[in-house]
Amino acid sequence: MAANWRFARSARISGRAVAATRVEPALAERLDRYNVPYTRVVQSTFLRDLVSWVAPALVFFAVWYFLFRRFAEKQGLGGFMSIGKSRAKVYVEQDTGVTFADVAGVDEAKEELREIVEFLKDPQRYGRLGARVPKGVLLVGPPGTGKTLLARAVAGEAKVPFFSISGSEFVEMFVGVGAARVRDLF
Repeated sequence: MAANWRFARSARISGRAVAATRVEPALAERLDRYNVPYTRVVQSTFLRDLVSWVAPALVFFAVWYFLFRRFAEKQGLGGFMSIGKSRAKVYVEQDTGVTFADVAGVDEAKEELREIVEFLKDPQRYGRLGARVPKGVLLVGPPGTGKTLLARAVAGEAKVPFFSISGSEFVEMFVGVGAARVRDLF
């Protein structure tokens, strides 16, 4: 009980005034035992505890918020809520003007992609056989082998829009954000 008390006592020792603002509980018991007069003041710790815990937390979050905002502006993230949103610039061509006749070589790839174009043109015919719409096509190869030209030819033959997006626009610092941005496009 004495630990929550603050004691104020002044006395003259060798002609000097001595004031104690805090007395140990054991000393307070001894003062009580010998009937030494002193005044007890209840120490208010709520405000001090509140300031000592809340103020550093507020400073920490304010600094974190400031640094994150600067990082977001520098990187062009546009805020925390838009992390999964696509920042890719989509160039949509309604008519690519490219057909499979414009693509030379890669005959096997052209044949596979022709089947997909036929499926896109007449999905009911393939649906009766139990086929499902393909979710996508992955074209793999070194630069300059005609992957984009093949994709344009598929869009031109199927008469659907062609989306031109660089893959580097989906590379992110956080796992899964690139995939979320691809899904956001569609």
